[in-house]
Amino acid sequence: MTAADQDRRSTLLAFAAVTTLFFAWGFITSNNDPLIVALRAAFSLNYTEALFTQIVFFLAFGLLSLPAAWVTSRVGPVDMILGSLSVMVCGCLLVVLSTNLAAFVPILIALFVLAAGYTALQVAANPLAAGLGSPQYSHFRLNFAQAFNSLGVVIGVHFGSLVMLGDPAGTVGSDFILEAGRRNQLLAAVDRAFLIMAALLGTLLLFLAVSRSFLVRAAPRALPSPTGMFEALRSRWAIFGAAAIGLYVGAEVSIGSIMINFLNQPDVLGISFEDAGGYLANFYWGGALCGRIAGTLLLTRVRAAGLLATCGIIAALLCVVVLVSEREISGYAALAIGFFNSIMFPTIFSLTLERSGVSSSATSGLLCLAILGGALLPIAVGAIADIFGLSASFIVPLGAYAFIAIFAVAARDGRNALSPQPEIGASPIP
Repeated sequence: MTAADQDRRSTLLAFAAVTTLFFAWGFITSNNDPLIVALRAAFSLNYTEALFTQIVFFLAFGLLSLPAAWVTSRVGPVDMILGSLSVMVCGCLLVVLSTNLAAFVPILIALFVLAAGYTALQVAANPLAAGLGSPQYSHFRLNFAQAFNSLGVVIGVHFGSLVMLGDPAGTVGSDFILEAGRRNQLLAAVDRAFLIMAALLGTLLLFLAVSRSFLVRAAPRALPSPTGMFEALRSRWAIFGAAAIGLYVGAEVSIGSIMINFLNQPDVLGISFEDAGGYLANFYWGGALCGRIAGTLLLTRVRAAGLLATCGIIAALLCVVVLVSEREISGYAALAIGFFNSIMFPTIFSLTLERSGVSSSATSGLLCLAILGGALLPIAVGAIADIFGLSASFIVPLGAYAFIAIFAVAARDGRNALSPQPEIGASPIP
């Protein structure tokens, strides 16, 4: 085996190891959707209050993304990943401890710790996955890795719905839970879910720690030198991509967060919370998984910006269908948005990395920081849902998808030399 063949093999194995991270954070964060339902019932929260479960994740991105990028540029992505997983394990255990206080705010604080580790993991892992191979296939690799993220989300929502919303004794129902015994049942189910997640993250941390030296050798040789924390703010493309990323994440999270309650409504599908959780997992997040697999294949043949524009336009049109339709049509249109969400995050991310003209760690930090801006969307969705109903709240993601389509059209017209067209038949992961 030649030295070049050995390098390609090492890169492929390193990329396979990194994709496990995408699966793990998809599995963990997708449990926020059934968690929102469980906490809303346990603490008699309205939609706006319940969505603070998601907002703490946005807050972590806002406060910690740029510092995480700064640290990553100094310690390297592999050590940053190991540290991030350690923080996530601590966050899961803190959730378990906080439920014993039988109050909502301590749980939010524990979730913030979990979100801090998740933020640092995203900052380090996304550019690493994009950089493990030839530059012209960065879109392919990041979408391929994100397909495993979607797989983790599908399995995670099923897991969370079963463990937290399984409800054999009728603990979760259409009415708020006020009786202390039933609240304790709900919180005990939350404890079980987060203990299992802590064990899974701990196992992954141990595996990557053992593999550390191999991953460091396989990482891209030309890692960025230490950079200023605000370097990416000099790039108009980085700022444009950051706005698109924030709106995308806000739209996706908002729809996923209200989907179980939306499908439960008698004038939509009228199904139980547990069944609605299954629909959310199989059709919304499962659609994202299928879309990422299809998108990964398409990205070896078509321009990333053109595919992104198509998905943005169709997702916006599906929001219109939800706004103007009733019953099954409205429910299935909302679920179908997941398929067209699929390639948005990794494609916006890689397009921005190509065009920013500044270091990848600084750009990644700004893109993750922008997720904080997406927090405004769940707040707006919750406020509209409380006043006008859940269907009307889809006007918020409609505007987000329209902006993403505009970004994609601009990216297609503004193509640069850093992103050459892939050669037909070339290997996407050397």
